[in-house]
Parts: sequence; structure tokens; C-alpha cells
Amino acid sequence: MNVYDFDQTIYRHDSTADFYFFCLKKQPSLLRYLPFQAFSYLRYLTGNLSKTQFKERFYRFFCGIPDMQARLNAFWATHAHKICDWYMLKHRPDDVVISASPEFLLRPICEKLEIHTLIASRVDPKSGHYTGENCHGRQKVLRYREVFSHSPICEFYSDSLSDTPLAELAEESFIVKKGRIYDWKTYAYTDPRRLRKLRAYADTSRFL
Repeated sequence: MNVYDFDQTIYRHDSTADFYFFCLKKQPSLLRYLPFQAFSYLRYLTGNLSKTQFKERFYRFFCGIPDMQARLNAFWATHAHKICDWYMLKHRPDDVVISASPEFLLRPICEKLEIHTLIASRVDPKSGHYTGENCHGRQKVLRYREVFSHSPICEFYSDSLSDTPLAELAEESFIVKKGRIYDWKTYAYTDPRRLRKLRAYADTSRFL
């Protein structure tokens, strides 16, 4: 099976950011949450909130959306075109998407693409509250193991070296940048800064 990150990998932007600005355009009153979101971001930058805690507070604006399913349908009706052409050519029935974005946000587009296995952050669409941790970095490995145990990954694709723990489980791994695909380690080794990131995120054996 092949495993894919979603945002900026098979989708040409950040789906959560796109959804947020789409909601603001449809419902400007959601700006009332902005001071709380901005304050939470400052607390995250200063180390007083974890990424999960910050994102949970950012998602507070979900509380102001009267019909989330209708909003999701409208969003994907206008944003499905951002799925990358290269992915559509590679699509297989057993593809897996693993993402830090909320599961409920990606579920409609994955169903449309006939991606049957989606692993993403468990977030309540009414409150923005998380069940568990943000599905990012090493958390992706834990979530993958929950579903597939030690089943092998043929190919893995992501836009970020923070996914190195999951990339290490794959027979082949690739970095996606602006629609161009690079071998994972070759991409990292061409730049000392990337190589430092690769080493910082590596060694899943200590974690599993």
C-alpha cells in the first residue's frame, strides 16, 4: 500500500487554512474568535501551549458554524480541484491518507476520491475539542500501527521532514514540493539544514 500526507502533498495548500478563510468569507461574524485565537498562538510560540492545545483553541470557531455538514459540502464543492494531478494518476484502491488536519474535514474529499482509509486528528466538529493528540510527526506512526500493526508501506509521500518517523517505515519515501517529487534522503542530504532536521526527526526505534 502507498501512504500519503494530505496538505501540501496531494492537496495543493493547507486544507484547514483554506476552510477557515472560506468560513470567514461566508460568515464574517466568526472574526469574533480572532482575539482568542491570536492570544492562543502567542502562548503556543512562548511554549505555554502544546500544538494540540493551540489547535484546539484555534478550532473554537467551529462553535459558530450552524450547519457544519452543509459548510463542508460547500467547501469541497469549490476546493476539490486543488487535489494534485500527479496523485490522481497514482491513485490505488488501497491508498492511505494520514494527516494532522481534522478527520471530519478530510472525510468528504477522501470519500469522493475513493480513499477508503483516512487517519487524521480526531476533532469534534461542533466544539473543536480533540480526542487524543494532534496526528503529527511520531503520532502518525502510532496511529498507523493502531490500524495496520506492522504491515509494510510501499511508498510514502509528504511535504515535510517532520514525517520522517513514518517515512522510515516505508520501502521508498518521497518529499513533495510545489508538485515536484524528490527522493526523501536525497532531498535532505542536499542541504545541511534539511539534514539536521532529518536527523532530529529520525530514529523511530526509540519511540515504538
